[in-house]
Amino acid sequence: MVLFLAVAALILVGWPIIARTFLPAPPRPAVNKSVSATDKPVTSAAGTPVVDAAKAVRDRNLVLAETPRVAITTPSLKGSINLKGARLDDLVLLQQRETIDKNSPPVRLLSPSGTDHSYFAGFGWAGDGIAVPDKNTVWTADAAALTPGKPVTLGWTNPQGVRFQLKFTVDQNYMFSIEQSVGNGSAAVVTARPYGLVSRTGLPTHPDSWVNHVGPIGVFGNGANYDIGYPNLKGTDRSFFGTVFGANVKPGPNYFDNKGGWLGFGDMYWLTALIPDQDAQVHAGFRAAGDTFQADFATTPVVVQPGKVARQTTRFFAGAKEVRLIDKYQDQGNIVNFDKAIDWGWFRIVEKPIFYYLDFLFRLVGNFGVAIILLTITIRGLLFPIAQRQFASMAKMKAIQPKMKALQERYKDDKPRQQQEIMALYKTEGVNPLGGCGPTLLQIPIMYALYKVLLLSTEMRHQPFILWIRDLSAPDPLTPINLFGLLPFTPPVFLAIGIIPILLGISMYFQFKLNPAPMDEAQKQVFAIMPWMLMFVMAPFAVGLQLYWITSNALTILQQRLLYSRHPEMLVPTPKKK
Repeated sequence: MVLFLAVAALILVGWPIIARTFLPAPPRPAVNKSVSATDKPVTSAAGTPVVDAAKAVRDRNLVLAETPRVAITTPSLKGSINLKGARLDDLVLLQQRETIDKNSPPVRLLSPSGTDHSYFAGFGWAGDGIAVPDKNTVWTADAAALTPGKPVTLGWTNPQGVRFQLKFTVDQNYMFSIEQSVGNGSAAVVTARPYGLVSRTGLPTHPDSWVNHVGPIGVFGNGANYDIGYPNLKGTDRSFFGTVFGANVKPGPNYFDNKGGWLGFGDMYWLTALIPDQDAQVHAGFRAAGDTFQADFATTPVVVQPGKVARQTTRFFAGAKEVRLIDKYQDQGNIVNFDKAIDWGWFRIVEKPIFYYLDFLFRLVGNFGVAIILLTITIRGLLFPIAQRQFASMAKMKAIQPKMKALQERYKDDKPRQQQEIMALYKTEGVNPLGGCGPTLLQIPIMYALYKVLLLSTEMRHQPFILWIRDLSAPDPLTPINLFGLLPFTPPVFLAIGIIPILLGISMYFQFKLNPAPMDEAQKQVFAIMPWMLMFVMAPFAVGLQLYWITSNALTILQQRLLYSRHPEMLVPTPKKK
């Protein structure tokens, strides 16, 4: 058990420290408040225009008031469509707040060009020989507001008589549907290539990590691509893991030819995703222009005969990465691998059932902290037979130690014979020398899956527990370092040890005390220091994760007391070798 805890701690919390120290990611470029830009549009490999960065950052309310707009109102979203350029560039998530403060504004996801951290989606056509709408085109709308069940159609006719239309619909949650149609009112054949794009300026708050991918994401074929990062699109060096595992990713623009799929940008809790027709052949990918990053796709050109109309539908997701909702869109909306918008990783087959059970407990008891405790009790209960078998195997191994030492001493000059006799002893005593390792290896993916579920769960964000714990997704805010806020200073992160991390250290201390003391003095010192070292390491992590670990430690202490009562020989110290 001690070995398992040490290995698990090194895997779960030790690697990020090593990565930051010895394998640092490229430094984030500072957000330039005055970004120069050319007036000449740049085109991607897909023929999609790349929106230039604004020349200056201005107040959002002023920018929103400068152009005609169509309001967006749903139970989950509020914002507007910019009729200049037909952009979705104003969107807030009504059910998500910036902070836990009672008067906190809702999370803003999309923001128009020219504002701080602009973020928007656009849809249009590329074509040769005909005038197509661009970012300066002012569209006309057939309604003043877009609501669920009441679509809005934007229209614009070019000088040749070709009619372009964008029909927007939205559901109760976070999914838009955009029907792009071209009506040929001219006397000549028209060829146009529909496209969609998402553009964002600046970097997200949460960094990309090996545990959870934050950045460009897409499905181009069978699986999701997590290898492309923001530094990679800018042409700079990639992270260590991107270099090792992203063999098919090159610095700069990355584009793929595929049928269907989807692409966009994933943050820690939010997602924007372009979802073209799943039966259409698309050319899609990512690129950067300065501090502006773009995901775009274009389908094969459509040929429209005079008097005919060509239509194509694209969906656009803009919202929170709620697991049940993402899975619903994948199953009912026939979106290939849409659930991989959440970076479940290698143990997805274990993590998703754990999440659904945790979410069931939360809906049952109404408190996410209590749900974490109940989940931990359930997992430990299911693993108890395995732990019992492991403990019994360790007890048998300990019981035959004197006989093993005698054999080793007797055949110390004949190693092959020594091994034969030891194997015969194992067979006679019914002992499996690997019996203690198998259960430990089985527990590692389960514990890691629990860790990732709590790390990735948007549902845990801003969920309270008890007393001062008002956000289980944030570190413990109460620390004795500044006398619980009475002293007028904020301690640095590595010293801001909260009450919950202190309880974690105490629980680990008592857990280690139950184990037989090792004979080696160096091991004694390591085990004596480890609980308090892990207390500092875990302090910056989410309280929900710490709550799980404290509960697990408490259950482990009870389990150890029970198992030691059944196997008292485990508490007998091994005699020192003379």
